[in-house]
Amino acid sequence: MTPANPTLSNEPQAPHAESDELLPEIFRQTVEHAPIAISITDLKANILYANRAFRTITGYGSEEVLGKNESILSNGTTPRLVYQALWGWLAQKKPWSGVLVNRRKDKTLYLAELTVAPVLNEAGETIYYLGMHRDTSELHELEQRVNNQRLMIEAVVSAAPAAMVVLDRQHRVMLSNPSFCRLARDLVEDGSSESLVALLRENLAAPFETLENQGSAFSGKEISFDLGGRSPRWLSCHGRAIHIENEQAHVFFAPTEERYLLLTINDISELRQKQQDSRLNALKALMAEEELLEGMRETFNAAIHRLQGPANLISAAMRMLERRLGGKAGNDPVLSAMREASTAGMEALENLSGSIPVRMAESKMPVNLNQLIREVITLCTDQLLAQGIVVDWQPALRLPWVMGGESSLRSMIKHLVDNAIESMSQNQVSRRELFISTRVENHLVRMEITDSGPGIPPDLVLKVFEPFFCTKPPHRVGRGTGLPVVQEIVAKHAGMVHVDTDYREGCRIVVELPFSAST
Repeated sequence: MTPANPTLSNEPQAPHAESDELLPEIFRQTVEHAPIAISITDLKANILYANRAFRTITGYGSEEVLGKNESILSNGTTPRLVYQALWGWLAQKKPWSGVLVNRRKDKTLYLAELTVAPVLNEAGETIYYLGMHRDTSELHELEQRVNNQRLMIEAVVSAAPAAMVVLDRQHRVMLSNPSFCRLARDLVEDGSSESLVALLRENLAAPFETLENQGSAFSGKEISFDLGGRSPRWLSCHGRAIHIENEQAHVFFAPTEERYLLLTINDISELRQKQQDSRLNALKALMAEEELLEGMRETFNAAIHRLQGPANLISAAMRMLERRLGGKAGNDPVLSAMREASTAGMEALENLSGSIPVRMAESKMPVNLNQLIREVITLCTDQLLAQGIVVDWQPALRLPWVMGGESSLRSMIKHLVDNAIESMSQNQVSRRELFISTRVENHLVRMEITDSGPGIPPDLVLKVFEPFFCTKPPHRVGRGTGLPVVQEIVAKHAGMVHVDTDYREGCRIVVELPFSAST
């Protein structure tokens, strides 16, 4: 049986008697083969001993450095203050550590991470100096390169027009650039980055949840915020996960990852505004055509409404006359004339009804009511300026989508704004203010359009929604179809419209519409 090798045993070995105190030769060999450059000098820094690592790093042989001063390694570029500090610490019999720029035998330079310690005798007097140094040039270059890259990345991120923010798993802001801070000041009341993060998470609920739970990136998700008197903001959002290894020592041999979330937000408001301007120009032409058709429909309906009365009277009189004449009705010339008039009247009504322009069916889709209101205000700008009307537009920052016909809802808003402008255009109205607001209330989207005109008398708040009822004086143009059309459109969208009778400083029309459950 082969005996166990004592050098491989895990059992502690009993020390030999002669190893209780290490021999000087062992010390010498230990220092000679140490991987760090070691030198021993006298009190004037003349080299008395240099180990193998010293000779390898500096390029000097033993015979070339023994007796020479340590200054042979100096390049002359290390500041004098460094040497003053070194000798000052040694004079106090304390070790000194620092970095010097040294020069090798071949004139190449390197960074020496140096520690010099005084060697004291039993009396506490300094008799030698022990120097230990290592070449840290590559480490310094690597650290400097990493630092330079960090500075360049920070400069690029800070100067980037895109807003950037890094979040931890608890949605706390770890890093953010100036563009993100500026965006926070523009969009949220308290101007804090945390509030903007909450607002973005609310508007990006689905993609943000996928990013957070599965690490799946998203790109180009657009959201918009209507800021009332200011131009709306359109943001294109991108998100991705960043995986970083845990930096703590206890996981060195079993590294774990931490996930952070990077959000990048590009402000595309200018692009969208240009697109919106082009769209508004096309919309003006479309709405002008729709208003023309609507005017024709109103005219025909008004004519039918006015002709229906006389036609009904002729029909009633004809029936009365037929009952009175009995068997002689067939020969009565008056009755024959009435029959001809009734027939002609009914044909005229049928012809008028058939001539009414048909309203095209409109498919329902998610509609942003704030956007429609802004479009209508823009389209009515010339009228508002001509009448000296000040508009106060207070939209909800986040308004759910309404499922409905975009054109009909826009027409409904246009009717309400036109009515408000017309009511304030009267000469006796000195204060001309139009207040429009939107908000979510009782699971409905609530829109209020308030004007500072003369208002609607309490006894007429229901009649104004009747077809062809008009509160305007006889000499003023008006067919009385504005609010009935509004009521018809709102009803088709399962909503409600009414006059706020509690408001006494003008007229306030309230429209409430259900919003899409998907939002």
